[in-house]
Parts: sequence; structure tokens; C-alpha cells
Amino acid sequence: MIKKLLVCFLCAAMSVTAITGCSSKKTASSMYDASKSEADYKQCLDDESGYKDMANYTKPKDGEEIIVMKIANYGDVKIKLFPELLPKACANFVGLAKKGYYDGLTFHRVIADFMIQGGDPMGTGMGGQSIWGAQFDGGHSKYLNHVKGALAYANSGSTSTDGSQFYIVVGDTYTEELLTDTLKNALKSAENLSDTVKKAYIDDGGTPFLDGDYTVFGQVFEGLDIVENICNNTETGAKDKPVKDVIIEKVQVENYKG
Repeated sequence: MIKKLLVCFLCAAMSVTAITGCSSKKTASSMYDASKSEADYKQCLDDESGYKDMANYTKPKDGEEIIVMKIANYGDVKIKLFPELLPKACANFVGLAKKGYYDGLTFHRVIADFMIQGGDPMGTGMGGQSIWGAQFDGGHSKYLNHVKGALAYANSGSTSTDGSQFYIVVGDTYTEELLTDTLKNALKSAENLSDTVKKAYIDDGGTPFLDGDYTVFGQVFEGLDIVENICNNTETGAKDKPVKDVIIEKVQVENYKG
């Protein structure tokens, strides 16, 4: 089954970086401060997060900074970030976006019913760097899961190798039995998932076997149909690279207006 086969594939194929940090007492602007060093960020404490369950589907607030990813010939994909959970991961993406780092790059890996991956200036899956130059550890939050539409950093073995490359999850839906079997094969347990998270994977889909191994730091809240279209209708060749370039025209940081 494709989900089970792709577990091993992703661990070997995905490449790039991310880190952790913070306190809920920080302002949104300080959470996005890319000038801070890695030592300036501290691990967020669960009891300071403000969340009791899965955060992915939280609606952006008016004035909140969001990501608008303009994909040539497809349209705009809008993404909510979670700096209150993973401030450095978000600061990296926002910092790179504001520099124009992602503008003109491609989605160099597209796998049907799985994900689309981009953010590498080389377009090979082997390049890219963080806003600080070196790789960093973006960590992960128990409140953010690989449900459909999740934005995460690709890495080369752990979250300590996050950089500029990212992927957006598509994934297929699950039955409860398939979800249990898939996680068991990935050496994870469905018993660790809340009822809310289980329902999201069963009703909406995603890639639950990746939870905990990659830095999920955002969620598509508008334009998910565009991501699904690219994921499931793009002809690919060697190493899942699209035969015809899928170009990220521009990544903008905008203030959300509800």
C-alpha cells in the first residue's frame, strides 16, 4: 500500500532544516525575529501554548501575519503559521520569504496522494539554507500534526537539519484500522493520538506516520484544492521531479483580514 511504502522513501529522500523555542508571553513580532540567535530561543512549554488539542485548524486572527504562496498557472495558497508553538521555525520561513528567497523556485518533488516539496534553489532536493545560513533544529509540537494541508520542513534525518526546504501534505484518508496498522508499521502508536487528531486523519487525510519526525509549523487554510491539484495531476519523472516545472512565483507575508 502506498502509505506504507512511502514511510521508508521519505526518511531517505527528504532533505532540509528547523528549531524550537519561546514563551507565550512573547509578542508576535518577537516570535518572527530572524535576527535572534539560536540561543535566544527556548523550548515552548506545553502548558504555555494555550492549546488543549490539535492546533492545525485554528483560524487566523485579523492582523495576524500569514503566508500567501503564489504558484504560477495555479493560484494562491494561503497558510497560517504557529509562532506561539514554534517561533524559530516560523521566523526562518518568514525571514526567507521577506528576502524573496523562495520567489521563482520550483516544487522539485511531487508524489501523488502524499505531498509536494519545494524551497531548494538547486531544484534537486540537495540544496538550500536557513535565514541564519546553517541548519537549525525546528523541533516539533504535539499540537501540530501531518493532517492534509500541513506545512513542514523537510530534513535529512532529524529536525536538527531543517533549512529552507518545505513540503505541504496531501495524503489520503484512513479507516481506523488502516490508521492503526500504518502507525504500527512506522513504529508509532495510534493510542497516542487524541480523538480529534484521529478524526482528522480519518475524515480529511494526511501522513500520520511522519508525526514527531518533522517540523510542522503551518497549515493551509485557503487554496488546498490547488495543492491537491498539483499533487495528484502533475506528471513526474526521475526522483519524482515534475516533467514540467511547477513554479513558486512569489511567497509573500501579509496581514490576515477576515
